[in-house]
Amino acid sequence: MMGSTKTGLIHCRRLILTLGMGLLLAGCQIIPQVDPPYSPPPPSQPSGQQGTTDDRRTPPPIDRSSPTPLPQEPGDSSRHRVALLVPTTGDNGRVGQSIANATTMALLDTNADSLRITTYDTADNAREAARRAVADGNQLILGPLLGSNVADVLAEARPRNIPLIAFSNDVSVASPDVYLMGLSPSQSVARTVRFAQSQGARTYGALVPEGEYGRQAELALLEALRGVGGSLVATERYSRNDGSAASAARRLRARGGFDTVMIADSPRLAIIAAAELRDETGAGPRLLGTELWSGESAIPAAGVMQGALFSALSDARYRRFSESYRSRFGDSPYRIATLGYDGVLLALRVAGNGWQPGRPFPTGQLTDAGGFLGLDGAFRFSSDGTAQRALEVREVRDGQVVVVSPAPESF
Repeated sequence: MMGSTKTGLIHCRRLILTLGMGLLLAGCQIIPQVDPPYSPPPPSQPSGQQGTTDDRRTPPPIDRSSPTPLPQEPGDSSRHRVALLVPTTGDNGRVGQSIANATTMALLDTNADSLRITTYDTADNAREAARRAVADGNQLILGPLLGSNVADVLAEARPRNIPLIAFSNDVSVASPDVYLMGLSPSQSVARTVRFAQSQGARTYGALVPEGEYGRQAELALLEALRGVGGSLVATERYSRNDGSAASAARRLRARGGFDTVMIADSPRLAIIAAAELRDETGAGPRLLGTELWSGESAIPAAGVMQGALFSALSDARYRRFSESYRSRFGDSPYRIATLGYDGVLLALRVAGNGWQPGRPFPTGQLTDAGGFLGLDGAFRFSSDGTAQRALEVREVRDGQVVVVSPAPESF
């Protein structure tokens, strides 16, 4: 993507190392500010779609033939125009503002006077936000947050050959025009299964909630097992409530024939299900989780989770980012905010490789085999818009979560 993959990754590491140093104000375009974020519940999403950043799963058809007519686009001869499309009002407004704040931090930390980033609120009308972003001359869109907004944004962006780097983890909306930054269950499940197989796991059971997240997790498990030679011998599905999860776990236990069980759900329901499969010492089948368990204190505190494995983004750089964020904005960031920061690093790397202001974004550079390095570690995009991320494997051990297989630094 740059002169060489190695050179590009070194450049990204230098950008990351600036985090926590003095915030450099000169020449930086600040994202328009709204009220600082608080720490409310996570992004609103419907029941049964735990862990996704979407409020429905199948976007409407895209009317590719009739994008909104545009006024003459304003010029900006010295800076790259990048749009940030996130909700800054409404139910997910504080999540979107946290991403916007992180994007500002990236500009300041890197003294990036070559980028002009403008925020557009998608809360009420994502297509209108995209129309304004295109009309303003932006050549790259960071966002949207929700997979359900992708179709509306793409209807305005695609006719102008403007790519989207979306924060969703819904692989159904990925395409050669839409690159997903979000961590999908398929990535987490695949990494965990590979490690579990190396530790002796061979036969698997699965507890999956009804809904799209459960469907994606089950498909990911089947795909991962095909790759490592394991076998799925039993699956039970359930509605996302305490009684249904417990009943499904009892049915799975009665079927037997497995040495390992994947529970693809939030910590609360995972612990309820685990209590039906194991005793308080952790005796019973090996347990596997997903990225939903990351950062949740309930998981290591529950004795039935002893020895459980799950994969997640490394928090090594996130801790420093979080401290810097709190010192600047007076509150903790949402974990997803790092995607905004890393989106800026990505744009800077492409800008340093010949992208000229006012020219179309060189989308082909997004699929460089060497990938990118950000706060969340190494990642790279496939031509279909999905991402591969370098994840670490964690184990619950004596009331703590320990890293048992570090995330690789590159591909």
